[in-house]
Amino acid sequence: MIVVTGATGNVGRPLVRALVEAGEQVTAVSRRISARDVPEGARPHPADLTAPQRLAPALDGAKALFLLTSGDFMAAGGDLGAVVDVVRGSGVRRVVLLSSQGVGTGDHPSFSEDAVKASGLEWTVLRPGGFHSNALQWADMIRTRREVAAPFGDVALPTVDPVDIAEVAAMALREPDHDGEVYELTGPAPVSPRQQTAAIEDAVGEAVRFVELTRAEARERMLGFMPEPVVESTLDMLGAPAAALRRVSPDVERVLGRPAGAFADWARRNVSAFA
Repeated sequence: MIVVTGATGNVGRPLVRALVEAGEQVTAVSRRISARDVPEGARPHPADLTAPQRLAPALDGAKALFLLTSGDFMAAGGDLGAVVDVVRGSGVRRVVLLSSQGVGTGDHPSFSEDAVKASGLEWTVLRPGGFHSNALQWADMIRTRREVAAPFGDVALPTVDPVDIAEVAAMALREPDHDGEVYELTGPAPVSPRQQTAAIEDAVGEAVRFVELTRAEARERMLGFMPEPVVESTLDMLGAPAAALRRVSPDVERVLGRPAGAFADWARRNVSAFA
């Protein structure tokens, strides 16, 4: 059996589906989850990682765990070491951690990776860049005003399809060849907010106007849902990304044997969100 935390998110949903389709028994874990949230063949288990003992029943008999720690977990002072202790005590042998590209560049802290690497378990770390699905934050303004407002309109980064992350995770959870690997996961080419807007415009078949926000305007909007230090570091990464954040990684293709999915393909597949 394989346990997937964050099972109702952008990566967790396609991961649960991929594992079920591969014939695996899957327990899908999220704070609020029911049978309606998972495909047939997966077992839902409500749990919050801030209370690690609630995860223990889901791990009974499991061989591998996909570990995702949300921003809420971090904000609540969650102790990943305590989570790892519960995982190790359950008999799980392998952990695949969803980390971030920013850990590799030093922009994000490494304590989650450190806890997993020091656990004594078999481990694989996934470091994705920005997600294609981050564009869903524009969905309401596109539906209502056919407009995208974002900063740094021509700064391009190689965002990645969450389905690609899920498929790499599925391989790492099921196969031992990925033990001790750290995979940087990006899309096939850098894409700017202005180019993303054009791809969504093509997908919906109607004009979508791009409005470039100043850094101050973007900061004010982001403070409504992110802590100030995170806002500042995020704006730094988006506005003046290090060369490492602009680099296209070969790891998706190396693991999956196919090219990473382009933003335009993701936009066409998710056009209903913007229509």
